[in-house]
Amino acid sequence: MTQGALDDLVDLLDLEPIEVNIFRGISPKEDRQRVFGGQVAGQALVAAGRTVETGDVHSLHAYFLRPGDPTVPILYDVDRIRDGRSFTTRRVVAIQHGRAIFNLAASFHASEEGLDHQVPMPEVPDPDSLPTFQERMAPLRELLGDWYDRPRPIDTRYITESPFDRKTAGPLPPVQRVWMRADGMLPDDPLLHACVVAYASDLTLLDTTTLPHDVSGFEDHDRLMMASLDHAMWFHRPFRADDWLLYDQKSPSVAGSRGFARGSIYTRDGRLVVSVAQEGLVRVVSPR
Repeated sequence: MTQGALDDLVDLLDLEPIEVNIFRGISPKEDRQRVFGGQVAGQALVAAGRTVETGDVHSLHAYFLRPGDPTVPILYDVDRIRDGRSFTTRRVVAIQHGRAIFNLAASFHASEEGLDHQVPMPEVPDPDSLPTFQERMAPLRELLGDWYDRPRPIDTRYITESPFDRKTAGPLPPVQRVWMRADGMLPDDPLLHACVVAYASDLTLLDTTTLPHDVSGFEDHDRLMMASLDHAMWFHRPFRADDWLLYDQKSPSVAGSRGFARGSIYTRDGRLVVSVAQEGLVRVVSPR
């Protein structure tokens, strides 16, 4: 358990209020060329939620407009679109250097009773039976350098083969199944748990689009330009981000340098709690 890394993520999501409807977020001091998309999505959802008095987030739709600069703060400007009796709607624009880099629309819903059904969770191995990140990536330790030993706020356990296995396994189906959880204990705030899952949902989903192609693996990162273009999430049932969650991911299509993937997130006891969809840039920039 790496509670310290998770606490850093919680601090990252704890935005500074600047003015009414305006918040400021920072990026971690990491060697990144651009801000991680899951961070911007999570921070934008925090900004939206801080202006909502009733209801929990049930959906978000976001567009990544420009690469974020990790060396300067991000301003989040919240537009209070609508406050209804059952539903509340917010729009958030993330700004750097005077330009929008990201926008998000989020809807919040006061809990109601109603019809209930879901598709069943796939049968998968228990997360405790699967290798940790360090165990799985041990053969690439020297190649990964400091990235191998870096504490991670999200514990991920791969059930299927990952993009790093593409070199030895050959073409893989465009499917990934991963157990994930916040690696530590979180406060009970449902908004924080939703924001942590929004952050985690961007870690592996776009990689699913590359699995059938000879461009996966750490060595091939200079051959591909990959970036999230849009991201949508629907929150169906309550959950805790610090409990194990199964992320079942599939990519129906890659075409025109854009990859599309969908994900279903289940609790360990089989409840479908979140659905995810994402399209991203998957551009081959250095063909062999």
